[in-house]
Amino acid sequence: MQKPPLVPLIHFFSELKRRRIYPVVMAYALASWLLLQVGEVIFSPLGFPDWVMTALVISVIAGFPVVMLLAWVFDVHVTPTFDALPAPPEVAEDTPSVAVLPFLDMSAEQDQAYLCEGLAEEIINALTPIPGLHVAARMSSFQYRDRGGDVREIGCQLGVKAVLEGSVRKAGDRLRITVQLVKVANGYHLWSRSFDEHLVDLFAIQKQIASGIVEAMLVTLTPVKMNCFTDVTAYDYYLRGRQFFNRFRKLDMEHARDMFRKAMEIDPECAPAWAGYADCHSFLIMYADPRASYREEANRASLKAVELDPDSAEAHASRGLAYLVNESFESAESEFKKALALNPSLFEAYYYFGRARFHQGDVASAADLFKKASEVNPADYQSRLLRVQILRGSGHIDQAKAEARQAIDVVEKYLAWNPDDARALHLSAGSLILLGDLDRADRWLQRAIEIDPNDSVVLYNVACNYAVLERTTEALDYLEQAIRHGTVSTSWLRNDADLKNICKLPRFRELLHELESRDKSACASRIGDS
Repeated sequence: MQKPPLVPLIHFFSELKRRRIYPVVMAYALASWLLLQVGEVIFSPLGFPDWVMTALVISVIAGFPVVMLLAWVFDVHVTPTFDALPAPPEVAEDTPSVAVLPFLDMSAEQDQAYLCEGLAEEIINALTPIPGLHVAARMSSFQYRDRGGDVREIGCQLGVKAVLEGSVRKAGDRLRITVQLVKVANGYHLWSRSFDEHLVDLFAIQKQIASGIVEAMLVTLTPVKMNCFTDVTAYDYYLRGRQFFNRFRKLDMEHARDMFRKAMEIDPECAPAWAGYADCHSFLIMYADPRASYREEANRASLKAVELDPDSAEAHASRGLAYLVNESFESAESEFKKALALNPSLFEAYYYFGRARFHQGDVASAADLFKKASEVNPADYQSRLLRVQILRGSGHIDQAKAEARQAIDVVEKYLAWNPDDARALHLSAGSLILLGDLDRADRWLQRAIEIDPNDSVVLYNVACNYAVLERTTEALDYLEQAIRHGTVSTSWLRNDADLKNICKLPRFRELLHELESRDKSACASRIGDS
């Protein structure tokens, strides 16, 4: 079949981007402009003839194709610096460490982003439990999704000794995957491999990639456990579900749930799909809709995930989250501890455990768990901002301010690539208020409302921040809207120090009573169904 006429052009521009020619040309253009400005100012006073300026202009224009050719042939590039990145976790000098970047989509249609991210995420999941190997967290390495620059610079920013990068090209049922493991210290390849296989061989390819990394970095090859899917269509649905799930919004969570359900229907014996399906229901209960059927599905699916794979840390974290939304806190704690015993670097286990402690009113333990969550995933903003909230509420103002500055640095870097993430905006407002940046706090709150005007989580956090600012009427208005549009946790609300300025007002007590009545009805319904 003849390629459409635009395909070669698309490939050409993609190659320009891959070879990082755009930054080089921009740098050359800026330098040329400055040179011409200097010439225009000083040539005439110095008595230079007019032809000197003309020659300079011609030289600058003639230099453009030369610079582009050099950039193309020698892969010259301008490396950006990212001063605001959080400090990477400390790793022992002799500890092998690696970051896995999202693969580049080289398909003509540019529609395989979910597969590129999914491949990288599965490899991260396979490598993380291996003793003696430090793996950069997903959120830390995925912030370089669309970033140019030298992998050596990226590796230094992430504090790892090696970086895995690759590309995916899909045509029909054929896959071409190219991967290379680069040593950060010198930029040389430790290991590289190309795969040109049918889509059905995707699982074998993933395992070979993960094994190749381990073999290149460790003296002894450690067995690598990959996902349990046996059907590539089911796996495709699972990867799409993970992509939707990571966006965190209600509509995306519902899409993720549907993708996980389809994966389960095709391949019912694979625990990750059941765990993902359970987590979607747990998050919907927590933030959108506390209906009894969602609680049942979260419980059923998380139990199935653990039964299918008792050694999966992710499955136990999912089970703990299902217990959390049902307020079975002792069972939730047991599951989170099992998850951390299986994988001490699992961010979700620390983060969910911290939320459980907050619901119980043990805010000191919650703050400690949020700190551990941010240590295993330095690029996560949620755990940092929630910890700042707790420190501020418990009177540790100086410490709260210091950590708020660090948290805002992380958020700014995240928002640079995810400008429409309402959660990052409204959660950050509390830290901005603490730091005295009230104008920006208000702008971010308004932007969050514009993005998701009916989302109960957005409305609740806007209410909290307005309560801190003593904008009482607005705080109560938004709190009431949050309760009307979705679900608000009664136990979380009781322990939220941000609401202390309004918690004794009659209207607040009425809203709390409404929530308590709703909880009693839901509890009675669960008892009746059992």
